[in-house]
Amino acid sequence: MVAGTVPPAGAAAATAAAALALAAAGLLDGWSVLRLPLAVAVGTGCSWLLLRRCVRRFGGITGDVLGAMAETAATASLFALALLG
Repeated sequence: MVAGTVPPAGAAAATAAAALALAAAGLLDGWSVLRLPLAVAVGTGCSWLLLRRCVRRFGGITGDVLGAMAETAATASLFALALLG
């Protein structure tokens, strides 16, 4: 029920807005203008892979899957920042 409340276009727009805001913030030191949006993309991609896997295995998602997606996105983003830093 919760997963269907956010349209895919809205989720994509929010992700793009976050990446653009981080790119703007990264202009202060130059290198982060590439690094921060890339971390958003890596985190989003990893959580999307988890989502696809859970939908295929469980036939849908639960609140636990949404929580796992948030943790996966955060971990993947931090890992990408550590590799690029």
